[in-house]
Amino acid sequence: MAKQETVIKFDKVDFEFRDSEKIILKEASFSIRKGMKFTLMGQNGAGKSTIFKLITGELEQQDGKINIDSNASIAIAKQVMSPEYKELTLREFFEAQFDEKIYDIDRRIAQSLEAVDFDAPYDKKINDFSGGQQARLLLASALIQDPDILLLDEPTNNLDADGIGHLIGFLMMYEKTVIVISHDADFLNLFTDGVLYLDVYTHTVTQYLGDYFTVVDEIEAQRKRENLKNVRLQKEIQKKKDQANVFAHKGGKLRLVAKKMREAASEAEENMVDTRKEDKTIKDFEIPLQEGTSGEFINITHLSIMKNHEVIDKKVAVDLRKNEHLLLKGPNGIGKTTLLETLATKKVDGITINPDIKIGYYRQDFSTLDFEKTVRETLLDAIEDFEGRSMEEYMRKVASGFLIQNDIINSKVGDLSEGQKGLVAFCQLVLMKPGLLILDEPTNHINFRHIPVIAKALDSYKGAMILVSHVDEFVNQVRIDKYLDLGK
Repeated sequence: MAKQETVIKFDKVDFEFRDSEKIILKEASFSIRKGMKFTLMGQNGAGKSTIFKLITGELEQQDGKINIDSNASIAIAKQVMSPEYKELTLREFFEAQFDEKIYDIDRRIAQSLEAVDFDAPYDKKINDFSGGQQARLLLASALIQDPDILLLDEPTNNLDADGIGHLIGFLMMYEKTVIVISHDADFLNLFTDGVLYLDVYTHTVTQYLGDYFTVVDEIEAQRKRENLKNVRLQKEIQKKKDQANVFAHKGGKLRLVAKKMREAASEAEENMVDTRKEDKTIKDFEIPLQEGTSGEFINITHLSIMKNHEVIDKKVAVDLRKNEHLLLKGPNGIGKTTLLETLATKKVDGITINPDIKIGYYRQDFSTLDFEKTVRETLLDAIEDFEGRSMEEYMRKVASGFLIQNDIINSKVGDLSEGQKGLVAFCQLVLMKPGLLILDEPTNHINFRHIPVIAKALDSYKGAMILVSHVDEFVNQVRIDKYLDLGK
């Protein structure tokens, strides 16, 4: 196979979800050559994961052509672990990645785990691994197939700094074709050859070559040029329309002149560039504090951590009161998520939580959301304390600030993109007015444009807060009063 041979080509591809009439692609075209590494970029809900499913054949386009090199194998590392794998052992999970029996499976598992810098007993269940560990296993499950085309959907989610560094090193050395969906700009810039930009408004894909930061600057410069051109055309159009109105009222032959001017105005409108609308950002928001809260919210004297896959008791001295924020730190797999889950249930030895405190829990896998309920039902259920004429009107006003509009308000939560689920989860917190916030990797899946807005809201939160995040840039924007490092 020639080095520069095209391995993926979309030619005027149309795709929509027929049941919801949601258009994803409209005459979308792009091509990827062998060995290139591309970023797939676009707003939450634009359809990036859908493009991956079209590449793998899980979905089929309605029109246009998709050509994949018939000799190329494809593997995908998804964002979250599928429920069907949760009760499998690590060995069974890797065996499930193949259609036939693999006789040297243990050797292959060892190689793929080494590639993601991870080690674990092969008889341990997937459900017993942390979110960060599962992220590494999802990547390893794709690598064990040794694919010609590797598709990575938010691969840095849940990974600690060491995990991200190891992944970057691997991708820089990987000689096969890679397409990555990620909102981590610094991560992408280190290995990207180009960007596929999926426009959520026009449903088209534009292909750019160059490192990530250069391409992002080029996209912004192009948007500004197109807007300037439209401004000039709009002035010209309005001038012709005004002149046409004047001549039309004078009658006689001037009516013919007016007609020609209207035709010229229509032609100018057709020449207006179909500009890329800048990604919308969620509005500034505040998470209200539960009323009537005071005293000590939470006290921790000892807890359990995982070390070398064994449970160890750890003595600590942590207490939180109103307006105190705690950062929970530690490497993947030490037990941060497990601790947060036990805090959310208020049932664990060594931890005392004020029974009157309402807990708002943001889980990294969104399992606190009911995927079978609609977004509307989910948000209305979150409202316990309301005074006003219309709870529905109040809910929709808050939801609109999180870009939750009529196009998704009646959709099932399970049908949303991961980024949209994250926005629903934040909207839910605003509506419920908690006294204690528990946040497990709240930037996962979230469009980078929204992250400063979320950081600002958390920074100003007046209740008690426990935060887990591996994104230093985000943490630095949030007020932290106390620290608990489980690794020390």
